[in-house]
Amino acid sequence: MPREKVCAVVGVGPGNGAALARRFANEGYAVALLARTTDTSASLAASLPESRAYACDATDADAVARTFQAIEREMGAVDTLVYNAGPGTWGTVEEIDAAALETAFRVNAIGLLHSAKQVIPQMKARGGGNIIVIGATASRRGAARTAAFAPAKAAQKSLTESMARHLWPQRIHVALIVLDGVVDLPRTRAYMKDKPDDFFVSPDDVAAVAFGLTTQAPSAWSFEVEARPFKETW
Repeated sequence: MPREKVCAVVGVGPGNGAALARRFANEGYAVALLARTTDTSASLAASLPESRAYACDATDADAVARTFQAIEREMGAVDTLVYNAGPGTWGTVEEIDAAALETAFRVNAIGLLHSAKQVIPQMKARGGGNIIVIGATASRRGAARTAAFAPAKAAQKSLTESMARHLWPQRIHVALIVLDGVVDLPRTRAYMKDKPDDFFVSPDDVAAVAFGLTTQAPSAWSFEVEARPFKETW
């Protein structure tokens, strides 16, 4: 009997991360749910077949290495990595400090590097795999209040593109989902009470885009996919 496919989702909270875990589990993957704590991920993992929650700080190289070693030992080699870590860090250049910029960079770019380096050897040995990165339109422009977030997302985007150019010939599909909009979360709903349902980005729909990327044929792979509500101004 063939082994179960394994998906590792880095950055599992109540929004996109949880939706990504559910979608890949529904598609037959055993899912490793990684987050700084297991406060949210433990109960979710318990509800998904053959899935496990791991506490891991994506910016800590040693912690990432230990976690992915545990995943391979307990679940198997990772077929698909989805990098979703990177919460919004808001403020103008006058409001942020160097620590805020450094933290955003470490979570969005360095954490991706640590995670990717753990799965690439496994994928190369098996002849392929998928690395999907959840990005943002902040990677393309520096809005006034994204003085920390935009540079970090721009670094993440450039790193992802470099990875794709290097790894595609080795049949590892690296792709970036550029989110443009407000993710539907309890806190965003509470803050934007006047907004209709179709204003928000649905986490389940983001997860569907991510899974779809993993099913593409190598002769027509996508690298950068934009995902925004149909009413979004762009």
